[in-house]
Amino acid sequence: MSPAIDLRLLRYFIAVAEEGHLTKAAERIGIQQPPLSQQIRVLERELGVTLFNRLPRGMELTDSGAALLVDARALLAQLDTTVASVRRIAQGKMGRIAVGFTESASLHPFVHSVIRAFRADAPDVIMTVEESNTNELIESLRGKRLDLAFVRSPVGDASGLTIETMLVEDMVAALPIDHPLADGGKRKSIALHALAEESFIMTRRPNGPGLYDTIIAACHAAGFSPQVLQEARKNLSTLSLVAAGVGVAVIPASMTRVNAEGVVYLRLTGASDLKAPLHLAYRTGSISGAARLMREEALKLSAGRKRR
Repeated sequence: MSPAIDLRLLRYFIAVAEEGHLTKAAERIGIQQPPLSQQIRVLERELGVTLFNRLPRGMELTDSGAALLVDARALLAQLDTTVASVRRIAQGKMGRIAVGFTESASLHPFVHSVIRAFRADAPDVIMTVEESNTNELIESLRGKRLDLAFVRSPVGDASGLTIETMLVEDMVAALPIDHPLADGGKRKSIALHALAEESFIMTRRPNGPGLYDTIIAACHAAGFSPQVLQEARKNLSTLSLVAAGVGVAVIPASMTRVNAEGVVYLRLTGASDLKAPLHLAYRTGSISGAARLMREEALKLSAGRKRR
């Protein structure tokens, strides 16, 4: 059987080989000369070979010792590289991460900032992204296809997951620019109940149940049930239909950064509960180093927003 060699002995051996002298090697390592000499003999005994010729003024490698020196250096260098890599993976600086987000979350500058900060801190991590609806992202987290997901309000069973609120933003009304209530683009705000007679365009509930239910509940609180004329698969499709004059929509304020020609955005009044939260979701008790690092970046940026 191959002997189980203490890696420390190899490091002692390399020091003696490079210094060519026990005293100098002992000083370099930080131990006394007699123990170092004993450790070299232990290594020779375990290998069953003589590694050094003992000279009056130093140590000279034998042919066996010279061969071991080459391989020992390579072995320890590989070990050091492996240890450094493992530690970087644990720190989130290497490895892989799969991140998901809903369409509206992907348009929020907070998400952009988190990813930018993470990439700056961990440029060697391979990142894959997935855009989907909240329910599908939650299932992807459970199925371990995603490490983290930026979602709006999850509904249903969230067991086994941790959902942390990063921010809460207002929602605004999107109207065709030629709509009478838009006043040619001059108007800046509107009461939610003023939209009671309008045709609503909404994102399909399965694609965004949290925001869908929030909008319906806010309309009920304002004294009316919205007339949902059209449901779109994506928020950007909703804005396209608004621009075409099909109806009006209520969207997260961050989506006003979308330069949709023919659409005017109005601040909503009388709807204090009409908010759009942005959450970070991940599996409880099962988070990789890279995911932990991205979460830390997200929490840091979230705390910075709250201090403003």
